[in-house]
Amino acid sequence: MIVALECAMDERRILSVSELNSSIRSLLEGRFPFVSVAGELSNLHKPYSGHCYFTLKDAGAQIKAVLFKLQQRYLERMPKDGDHVVCRGRISVYEPRGDYQLIVDAVDFHGAGALQQAFEQLKRRLAAEGLFDEHLKRSLPRFPTHITLVTSPQGAAVHDFIRIAARRCPMVQIAVYPVTVQGDQAAAEMVQALAEINARVSTDVIVLCRGGGSLEDLWAFNDEALARAIRASGLPVVSAVGHEIDLTIADFAADLRAPTPSAAAELLTPDGEALRREIDRHGSRLQRILRNRIDRIEQRLRLTKHRLETMPHPLDRLLLRLDHLTGRMELALKTTLADQGRRLDQASFALARRNPAHRLQLHDQHLKELHTCLAHAIRLHVQVKQEQFGRAAGVLHAVSPLATLARGYAIVRKNEGRKRIVTEAAQVQTGETVAVTLHHGALVCRVEQASGSEGGIAERDAQSRTASNS
Repeated sequence: MIVALECAMDERRILSVSELNSSIRSLLEGRFPFVSVAGELSNLHKPYSGHCYFTLKDAGAQIKAVLFKLQQRYLERMPKDGDHVVCRGRISVYEPRGDYQLIVDAVDFHGAGALQQAFEQLKRRLAAEGLFDEHLKRSLPRFPTHITLVTSPQGAAVHDFIRIAARRCPMVQIAVYPVTVQGDQAAAEMVQALAEINARVSTDVIVLCRGGGSLEDLWAFNDEALARAIRASGLPVVSAVGHEIDLTIADFAADLRAPTPSAAAELLTPDGEALRREIDRHGSRLQRILRNRIDRIEQRLRLTKHRLETMPHPLDRLLLRLDHLTGRMELALKTTLADQGRRLDQASFALARRNPAHRLQLHDQHLKELHTCLAHAIRLHVQVKQEQFGRAAGVLHAVSPLATLARGYAIVRKNEGRKRIVTEAAQVQTGETVAVTLHHGALVCRVEQASGSEGGIAERDAQSRTASNS
């Protein structure tokens, strides 16, 4: 696209083959600075130079590739025809022949494609959760005094880090928390290390440190639990794993990703020489500022001294003016104090008149009087009600049927149904039982004869008394 644009801008320009190939190389290298390509190895040959040349192909296409001799030391074994691999590197053009090819930096064998797929899936899932969001990143200390390395103490990476950090900033303290950085237990050990450092170690920053290797070698740094432990850390975490082309999940989760352990040491530690030069520069600038200020003050002092020397009796005039101002200030203070005293007396008098204690005393006295009146009214009301009750009780006693029963009379009720009071002989029949209520006690009687005459009634009473006695 860039070449076409340049040609369109100047159609009359004639390119040489070298210029065209150079433009194509620049275009491809800029467009594909780093790629991972999966495929099958074929046509593998290794000339006297030690470089490996081969073709990487799949069912539909192929591309030439080269693995230089220096990069072969990172291989777990030498590749061979028929291997299914994932090659990581960059696209370039070999200008003399006009061939474009893949310059391979690393080769992953037997299942590297599956690992790469698992890496991408985990990366997408954690990114969707927001675990890699930039606003979650913690800021790193500008001048750390203590750095903790989580790494294998036998690796070359830790020695490179310590050497560079000691050279740049000798006063920084570096502690090494030993863990396994490769294998099945590596991720769990690093998670435990992060937890223990946060709980027990007083440090400014934690660095996950490891040298380069294959995808399998660095797989412990693609662990989900490790990524979550990095984000849960209360201290900032720097990921310094592998080479610049190596990417792990820990790199995305960390607060800073350093291309290499050596680069991490340079990023975390200030350059002592540069700091000293900066301090010297600021010191010189401060000295110039102070010198200029002192010069200006000395000049002002000289001018003031000259004015005082030329002023006729300056001290006498100043003393007289001071006495005058002192008298005015004393008079103003006395006037102000007197005014404030009067205002205070007026406020005290007004406050005394509005004192709630006096009003409360009056209300309390009034409440006591109301209480006395209420008690007297209640007693009178009770006395009146008692007298009314006595009169009502007398009237009730006078008309009470109990008094009549006491004089020998009785109340007769039917013994069936609603038990109505019998007032006439016709209300009952011969042989029917009735209930008779006396002044003391009750009787159940059977009617032998019912008559409307007085004799009949007397006879019935006699028979009832005879039945009762029997």
